[in-house]
Amino acid sequence: MSEGQPAKSGVDDLITAGEREPGAIAVNDFICMTRDISNSYLVLTDKGNVLINAGASYAAPRKQAAYQTFSAAPIVAAIVTQSHPDHYGGLKTLLPEGAALITSARYPSGMAERQALANFYAPRTNKLWHGVVGDKMDRPATKPKAEIAPTVLVEDHHAFTLGGRRFEIIALPGGETLDGIGVWLPDHKVAFIGNLLGPAYLNVPNLNTLRGDRPRCPQRYIDSVSRIRALEPELLITGHGDPIHGAASIRDDLNRMIEAMRSVRDQTMAGMAAGKDVWTLMREVRVPAEFSLAEAFGKTAWNVRSIWEQLAGWFHYDSTTSLYPVPRSEVSQDLAEVAGGAGNLAARAQALLDQGKPVHALHLIDIALDADPGHAAARSVKRAAHQYLLDHRGTANLNESMWLKSELKILDAGDGA
Repeated sequence: MSEGQPAKSGVDDLITAGEREPGAIAVNDFICMTRDISNSYLVLTDKGNVLINAGASYAAPRKQAAYQTFSAAPIVAAIVTQSHPDHYGGLKTLLPEGAALITSARYPSGMAERQALANFYAPRTNKLWHGVVGDKMDRPATKPKAEIAPTVLVEDHHAFTLGGRRFEIIALPGGETLDGIGVWLPDHKVAFIGNLLGPAYLNVPNLNTLRGDRPRCPQRYIDSVSRIRALEPELLITGHGDPIHGAASIRDDLNRMIEAMRSVRDQTMAGMAAGKDVWTLMREVRVPAEFSLAEAFGKTAWNVRSIWEQLAGWFHYDSTTSLYPVPRSEVSQDLAEVAGGAGNLAARAQALLDQGKPVHALHLIDIALDADPGHAAARSVKRAAHQYLLDHRGTANLNESMWLKSELKILDAGDGA
């Protein structure tokens, strides 16, 4: 791992770092950052300053005060690296009227899509992230305000010079969004890449997030990371955590992430060609040891499934029932009756859990609780299975642990699941 990078597994620490370190942090003599759910950066020039990402809206007043301590010069332009609220949320506060806003040409459509689906995404995001971010997501001030219209839309590449400092904007559609862009300062060999690599450095990225979003294409990821590698940056600045220094170590790290993704993609495709189903491949595909990455946020098994379904679609050729809008839950009552009731299913699930098979147990418990949502024994086994998963598998990966903890909280509250 490169010098100065936080521990791989501390994704939740990165996301909440702004609460512990609220001020402006000097990266060098002309760049500073403020920590947030996603970091924000200020680049100084002799003709005014350039903001790179604005962080979440609730933290914008803190950022504004922090940046004033680093430079009293006005912000004359902002660059937003993707259309997620933790990147653009503070614009209304931080960007003065008349200042330029530079985004990807795909940014307006990305914003429109997310706003149209806000009522779909919000409860999913809240369930998953509330345990880490807390009530900030619930306060009106944290909800995205009407966006500021971009003044410069970048298709693939755009360059400008301000106060003697050259900025190059490059498209990076292989990251968390199709409208991802990066900022390259060629005279200083500094690359700002936003969340191209996901929220944590040297970690497996999520090709499909648990909260829901467009699936991310592995080849676009490889191409975008390769584009940054070809620049040979000496300072790499990401969306979370500390900047990474050193051209040689950055090159090696980026190569490792490229080859890890390439290997998972190629192994998945080879397995599909050999006739293996997605569940088998999720169990079998592994990143080669020389390219191993932490799984603090994404997981290789999840990426295998994402690749499989991007290439083959939603129909797995396993059951005629997939072709029709009748989910298994609609026959759970019948299955429970055949099994002698929800109690028998709960007892069998407990036996599976005792054998160290919590997921097998949950398959049966889902049927039992579909048939009888209030069944006490079934709910007890469901809680025990989730606790088992959390204790034995779920603490290393933030997404997995957040989901398991949210399910446990619902069960403890007695509200169903």
